[in-house]
Amino acid sequence: MPRYARRLQKIGSSILISLPSQWIKSNNLKKGSIIPIDVNRDNSISIFPSVDALDETKEVTIQYSPASMDSLVNQVYGAYLLGYDIIRIKGVSQISFDDADRIKKAMRKLVGLEIVDEDGFNISAQFLLDANTLDAEKILRRMSSIVAGMYRDMLEAIKRKEGSIKRVISGRDDEVDRQYFLLVRLIRSAMMDQKLAGKLNLSNIDILDYRIAANLLESAGDYIVDLATSIQDLSKIKLVDEIAEAGALVEKMQEKSVAAFVNKNRSESIVVAKTYEKFHETINSIEDASATAESAIILLNLTHSMDKIARCWVDVADLVKPVHLTAPLKNA
Repeated sequence: MPRYARRLQKIGSSILISLPSQWIKSNNLKKGSIIPIDVNRDNSISIFPSVDALDETKEVTIQYSPASMDSLVNQVYGAYLLGYDIIRIKGVSQISFDDADRIKKAMRKLVGLEIVDEDGFNISAQFLLDANTLDAEKILRRMSSIVAGMYRDMLEAIKRKEGSIKRVISGRDDEVDRQYFLLVRLIRSAMMDQKLAGKLNLSNIDILDYRIAANLLESAGDYIVDLATSIQDLSKIKLVDEIAEAGALVEKMQEKSVAAFVNKNRSESIVVAKTYEKFHETINSIEDASATAESAIILLNLTHSMDKIARCWVDVADLVKPVHLTAPLKNA
């Protein structure tokens, strides 16, 4: 993108700056046009070509077809993630009761999207939250909190050798997915709207990092559900204390990695890497000790799943930017 430099000029008591003529022409501006100017948190300013463009409502219409309901539901999710404010389902034929129920259930999984109009041939939903009031950090922390609760309950189930926790864990993972969709929608909207990105105090690299971090938290939730599915019979499991020790290390990694990411704390991210090394030593010792045990396969599946969760926290911590040296290196 072109970059311009302008000298400040003083006329009377006002300080003025000229705008690039090409930008004026391409946006059809003229003398007397009103343009919004925002002061961002980093003390930079953003100039926008139109007041009306900022308040524009994005709408999309999706055609109903009984033969392609999977595609329709995916289009609803896609429209939500792309930042559409109004999503309309329109049918040439009447929407069946079962299909309408499926559409509405899909819409209810999306935070802020509410059904505002419905008849036999149409279903309309509107996103009622103001993106300017949302906070990417708070949504990410909310995801982390839910995932942490899922994992703690999973560890307790393992300690008690209780293999019937899948249903509870899966229900909470649905809420993780809801928050994930909301965060992805917000991040994508910020990518397309520099004014919103400025209000969120997110640079381009921050936007990318939040997108990756959200995906890692969502994946961790899925891995916990997978773990809940795999531990149906825990009665033969040995080495419970060692498993609890490894599990506690993964909990610590999550806490440190998310805190390091949102606070941009490189030293905390280094702690996560060191904790992972200790965790890896622990699960290796569990696998070695269980090599001849009747529960070896169960333990291997368990430690493998725990390792996938732990790797998510390592990857979150790796998003923290390296610390820049403030002093020159001394010659050896």
